[in-house]
Amino acid sequence: MTESKSDPRVLRTRKLIMDSFIELSGKKEFKDITIKDITTEAMINRATFYYHFEDIHNLLEKVLSEVLLVNLNYDFYQNDELNEEVFVSIFEAVTNFQKSLSSRCHRGYEDTIARIIREQLEIIFYKMLLKQHKAEKDEALKLTAVLLSWGIYGVSVEWRRNSHKTPPEEFIKLAIPYIRTGIDRM
Repeated sequence: MTESKSDPRVLRTRKLIMDSFIELSGKKEFKDITIKDITTEAMINRATFYYHFEDIHNLLEKVLSEVLLVNLNYDFYQNDELNEEVFVSIFEAVTNFQKSLSSRCHRGYEDTIARIIREQLEIIFYKMLLKQHKAEKDEALKLTAVLLSWGIYGVSVEWRRNSHKTPPEEFIKLAIPYIRTGIDRM
């Protein structure tokens, strides 16, 4: 009898592996963490690790994606339309996510983090645009979602470069009137 990946025991083991990885990433550079380190920390065997994850890079992606989704509180965006509050909330979630990683985030993570942030934001923006503009062309909405996801990520990078001198909420509010003007004209 095989266990389902939604079985509570399987989910607990998966979380244990992810938590062990997070714990190790606070102590070591990503490139120095081995599967043996993770299995020892989680007190599991290699086969159990490979049941849940393809390799250490797949684990990194899953950990980052899930942490970001928790920060984004995805359920909150299910019903909302794109307005100032949503832009501020998403931007704060992205900057909080990046700040939470800063102590563990070494050079090896940067491209992966950027891609995951953009992908998750693109999904959220696309779904919200689809609800707001049902009659519009799907391709145009997808392209707009890509534009917004890269834009929010880019602004978060700019915010980090400014050494967090301005709170994220104030920083993003500078651009919102210009973003909203374009979206409202669609």
